[in-house]
Amino acid sequence: MDETVAEYIRRTVLKIPRDEIKTMLQKWGLLSETQLQTINFRQIKENISQDVVQLCEENSADIKQAAVLDIIYNHVYPNKRVWSVYQMKKTGEETEFFDLTDFKKKFKRRLRSALKNVTINFREYEDNAIWIRIAWGTPYTKPNQYKPSYVVYHSQTPYVFISASVLKSNLPLLCQALVLASNYHDIREMELRSHSLNSLKDIVFKRYSQNFQTHYPRPLQERNVAPESADLRIIQENKTEKERIERVNREVFGDGPQPKLEFAQYKLETMFKSDPQMDVLDKKEPFRCLVKFSSPHLLESLKSLAPAGMADAPISPLLTCIPQKARNYFKIRERKHFFPGSFVSP
Repeated sequence: MDETVAEYIRRTVLKIPRDEIKTMLQKWGLLSETQLQTINFRQIKENISQDVVQLCEENSADIKQAAVLDIIYNHVYPNKRVWSVYQMKKTGEETEFFDLTDFKKKFKRRLRSALKNVTINFREYEDNAIWIRIAWGTPYTKPNQYKPSYVVYHSQTPYVFISASVLKSNLPLLCQALVLASNYHDIREMELRSHSLNSLKDIVFKRYSQNFQTHYPRPLQERNVAPESADLRIIQENKTEKERIERVNREVFGDGPQPKLEFAQYKLETMFKSDPQMDVLDKKEPFRCLVKFSSPHLLESLKSLAPAGMADAPISPLLTCIPQKARNYFKIRERKHFFPGSFVSP
């Protein structure tokens, strides 16, 4: 076995929590149960990794087999990576039978026609998810196994989740291969990013139920209150207002936890309103701006604004409809006109 393969397997094993090493090695399937029984999984991880490497040498493991172990690790711990959502589109609404063998063949052929030094691995999972691992090289260097790109594609859907490598120049080639292999004709980034792959899936697959704003805040009416009952009246009004905020917040965001979204952006285009006599603008052109949001848990942060007293309840639909606008990405991008104060793209 090559030294670089041995070192890669050793480092991969060291990433795995010690209590889960045996389970992941069993899923890997390269080592037999008899071989696994010879490993003392209670010793320090460095010694475990050395024992695994020695057994892999007996089995003459290669880099493709080693990469499968890395896929298993990333499938168990997808939150170790940052994921972006891409949406593909066809010319018509026709559906085609998905052939996994044909998909793999087309995907490999497209990548390798442009770049010879590339390692490609596939692994299927029970939720119709195809995990693809791509290690990129250059015309003069071998693939860098430590900085691979990961793709999760659910067959029969237009959505692709990509955790790209450091080399952004490889991303267009990767997108071309996905479009060709899946028989689509276009692909666009949806401007949704997160460490939580499952949360992104909940948003685009509509597994996340979110209500929309139907209530608007009403100002408290002034009353003539007697001095002796003023304190009690204030306490009651504060309690009533707090209950209203909680109720409206629940109607807007729902009762369940929010998907863990970490990044979102949209473009806003609106007209400048001023007195015509002031002649502030020579040309009547709209203002355009790009608004970006980032947070360890963006939707939960928005949900907490009103109860914390940092915003009126309900929160503006411009913020609460981010997941819905993301799902309608292509529909929004293809509009030829814009509405003042509304989303142009999510």
